Amino acid sequence: MQKPFFLIAGPCVVESEQLCMDIAGKVAEITKRFRIPFIFKASYRKANRSSKDSFTGIGDEVGLEIIKKVGHTIGLQVLTDIHSAEEAELAAKYVDILQIPAFLCRQTDILEAAAKTNLTVNIKKGQFLSPEAMKFTADKVANFGNNKIMLTERGSMFGYQDMVVDFRGIPIMKAFGYPVVMDCTHSLQQPNQAAGVTGGRPEMIETIAKCAIAAGSDGLFIETHPDPDKAKSDGANMLRLDSLEGLLEKLVRLREAL
Repeated sequence: MQKPFFLIAGPCVVESEQLCMDIAGKVAEITKRFRIPFIFKASYRKANRSSKDSFTGIGDEVGLEIIKKVGHTIGLQVLTDIHSAEEAELAAKYVDILQIPAFLCRQTDILEAAAKTNLTVNIKKGQFLSPEAMKFTADKVANFGNNKIMLTERGSMFGYQDMVVDFRGIPIMKAFGYPVVMDCTHSLQQPNQAAGVTGGRPEMIETIAKCAIAAGSDGLFIETHPDPDKAKSDGANMLRLDSLEGLLEKLVRLREAL
């Protein structure tokens, strides 16, 4: 019998305490009903933005405090990403899981700092890397004494302004011995748009998620928001919060069918 997949979900970035509490509470309610382990995700700061005018956050420690409060209040593990070695020690005081962004997955100093916090480290596969190459990234963290590793597939660059997903990457990375997650929202990004704002294809989230479950993904990563059109970051590829329950119901049935 297949064990249930886990879900990493939340808004792209901390916009307010109320928004994070609302999203986490709703997702927790849904996942409890479906018996899906749930990890709340939010970035306390967005360092990789297309434009200098893009929203980056409400303040590092303010954002981290909110993420921590969500975890304690609702009873969840919480995850956030870091962008430098120096941030690892700070963020580790507030969260259970540190995430290494795809663009930074080869940065040895960041991987070392994250490993030495002794927290679980979720490493997103670079859009420019083969799944086979992620073994060396994972080995760095393990060689620094931390075997609590997850690897996340988030698509590969296709030309200049689109992403594609090669689902062979899921079993390839699972062979390294770590849980593998499918990022169902960032893998649908359409970066480098002329307007200076990343585009996306959220109508394909269900397709990506179904394929990931069929390919054996251990977890799914889905950014969600009550109103993606008003989200302050990555709204173009987020799932509407009110669409999550129906999607998860289909995915649970698919997992059971396997």
